[in-house]
Amino acid sequence: MSDELILAISGNDIFSGGGLHADLATFTTNKQHGFVALTCLTAMTEHGFEVIPIDSKVFKQQLESLIDVPFSAIKIGLLPNVEIAELTLDFVKNHPGIPIVLDPVLVCKETHDVEVSRLRNELVKFFPYVTVITPNLPEAELLIDKKIHTLDDMRSAACILNELGAKTVIVKGGNRLNNHKAIDVFYNGKDYKIFEEAVLDKNNTGAGCTFASSIASELVKGYSEIDAVANAKAFVFESIKQSNEFGVVQYAK
Repeated sequence: MSDELILAISGNDIFSGGGLHADLATFTTNKQHGFVALTCLTAMTEHGFEVIPIDSKVFKQQLESLIDVPFSAIKIGLLPNVEIAELTLDFVKNHPGIPIVLDPVLVCKETHDVEVSRLRNELVKFFPYVTVITPNLPEAELLIDKKIHTLDDMRSAACILNELGAKTVIVKGGNRLNNHKAIDVFYNGKDYKIFEEAVLDKNNTGAGCTFASSIASELVKGYSEIDAVANAKAFVFESIKQSNEFGVVQYAK
């Protein structure tokens, strides 16, 4: 078994295209041993795709079960409510000195403004303790409370998130700015870098989870943050190429 142990704090995708399934597949492809602390379940109901948070007591018990595991990195995905976010932050604070990647998903972004504000404020508290954050455009807009329309807006958003405490930021633009290119902006407080790949006419469900997990995997291998992002971008591109009707499929290296 690999001595590189990575924890994914993430949700279950009932269709297995993203969430913990994408995280574990990414770690396994990189010959690393993945663990999961489950934050939520999901289901497709008459109301649409629903997220069902794990009871906070059960979630706390999961984290307590893992307290003595010598993790090499932590990847944080969907945190469905403030209570689970608070418990996750406490766990992160007890694991200094290892790469931590936060993929901030605001699952409540289409619900009440007060709920969005509470979770947004809780996510910002993570920034000083994590290595990299990887918001997509809707999440970035909610985190900075400002619309993003252009590449310059993406750079500005990355700068604002850095000023809020995030050491390294990758704002994921997807194909929102360009129908033919998936554009991401990297910023580490000093330098900007634009990453681009062609947009594929394939199912990209789980691509964001895979991207963040791949960054964590690459950081554990010893790559710099900018090289880890470059490698992860290429990894996701190949994964989308092999996606099926349920989501991305990691390719064998």
